[in-house]
Amino acid sequence: METLLLRPFLSVTTESFPNSFTYLIAGTTLIIAVLLLELRSTRIYLVDFTCYLPPGRLRVPKAHFIEHVEMSNINGREGIDFQVKVWERSGIGSETSMPDPLHEIPPRESLDDTRNEIEMVFFTVVEDLLSKHKIDPKSIDILVSNCSIFCSTPSISSMIINKFGFRSDIKSVNLSGMGCSAGILSICLAKDLLKVHKNSLALVLSMEAVTPNGYAGKEKSMLLPNVLFRMGGAAILLSNRKQDKGMSKYKLQHLVRTHLGSDDEAYESVFHKADEDGCEGVSLSRALLSVATKALKTNISALGPLVLPYSEQFPFAWSVIRKKIRILPRQKGVYVTNFKKAIEHYCIHAGGRAVIDGIEKSLKLQKEDAEASRMTLHRFGNTSSSSIWYELCYLEAKGMVKKGNKVWQIAFGSGFKCNSAVWKCVSDVDPTKRNAWSDSINLYPIIDDEIPT
Repeated sequence: METLLLRPFLSVTTESFPNSFTYLIAGTTLIIAVLLLELRSTRIYLVDFTCYLPPGRLRVPKAHFIEHVEMSNINGREGIDFQVKVWERSGIGSETSMPDPLHEIPPRESLDDTRNEIEMVFFTVVEDLLSKHKIDPKSIDILVSNCSIFCSTPSISSMIINKFGFRSDIKSVNLSGMGCSAGILSICLAKDLLKVHKNSLALVLSMEAVTPNGYAGKEKSMLLPNVLFRMGGAAILLSNRKQDKGMSKYKLQHLVRTHLGSDDEAYESVFHKADEDGCEGVSLSRALLSVATKALKTNISALGPLVLPYSEQFPFAWSVIRKKIRILPRQKGVYVTNFKKAIEHYCIHAGGRAVIDGIEKSLKLQKEDAEASRMTLHRFGNTSSSSIWYELCYLEAKGMVKKGNKVWQIAFGSGFKCNSAVWKCVSDVDPTKRNAWSDSINLYPIIDDEIPT
């Protein structure tokens, strides 16, 4: 009788046992597969980087700039007054630099002059970076260079290959027309190539040529770059080799790209064109700041889930739901996530004082969080795609970056694009190591009262 009563339970137990065992095996297999995938996944390390430090003779103090535009008299009295007014509010100091041809009256903008600027910047930073780590140029497997305005034949990457004697089978790419966000775009391309080509070294070069970038017309929207852009560049060494892990400074954790080119207002916000008199230049529209804010919001909506703890993700998601569902009590705006809970340092593209202020406000950051960006703008000006590297260089020179810290680089560029890269510091960074800030780091930060408003 007992056997009859227990038979249904015994059958359930014996039948469920194989299923439970199967689930256990499947779960264990899945966990092992995930762990193996993690072990085999390509890790991208930032071994080191170097920023260009222009010689003192190329300095452009405010008085020098004003005298130069007045003596050149190519922008008209109203254009001259406008540029002076922009400078006074820009947050740019008197230590920024311009290449030799732009110090002449009238300024020269020939093809040879532009090539000379490219060579001066890139040859210097590549030589510094390779010699610093005793790297044979022939050991470089991938080369990615970017310069938005200047696109020569042969390409800039070919100039580097010719100068340093890289191997004939090097994978080289040159990017142009990508704007100030091209630095992170180049990192993204190098990352993708490193995932395909194992045990490789990648050299990334970022700069903007200032020589051909001058505007000789009178449109105010096209005069802005004359005041903001300055000479600069950076060389970055990436690796996926295991032996380079110990000597690397950072590990790439996340890279998110956003492109709003399908929107006309965003597409036209930064535009290279000719004015009514045929003078070429880059126009910065009044909508630029609102476009940049929109691009940033789109970008962080993708980056947030990758870096933020759940304690920040849940309130944000709930605020969005409350805003969309009418039956729930309404609240003002959407919850602004606190990225400080996930990221210690911020390198916001030094596109101008208004750009830095706008991003600081959008992310609810403190003044000290944007210190590297403001000081880079003051000391070096807007160096375009390389500005985020001058900012990281500043953080290192100040001894702010500690092992385990995360750094968020945020870049904006024509198109309109917003790109983010998040790095994790994997070694102890020595602030006494010589870099582009070494000669002046003791003078910074400059307090707001000392920066013209």
